[in-house]
Amino acid sequence: MNEYAYKTTAHINSLKGEMDEITVLEKVGENDYIVDYKGVKCHALFNWFVCQFYADDIYRIVKEGEYNG
Repeated sequence: MNEYAYKTTAHINSLKGEMDEITVLEKVGENDYIVDYKGVKCHALFNWFVCQFYADDIYRIVKEGEYNG
């Protein structure tokens, strides 16, 4: 894990929005984060209105070699 990494909860796409624990690995854009959800690295957004992450572990998976953290 890098210095930035921390654990929190997020709404998970594959769980139809149910919450589970993620590890935020890196901020890569204005509102784009690389997170780890049960060994799957994927993109997540943070909704400032409700102060919660939304992780897309179905359509926004980070391919092997794209993130070396």
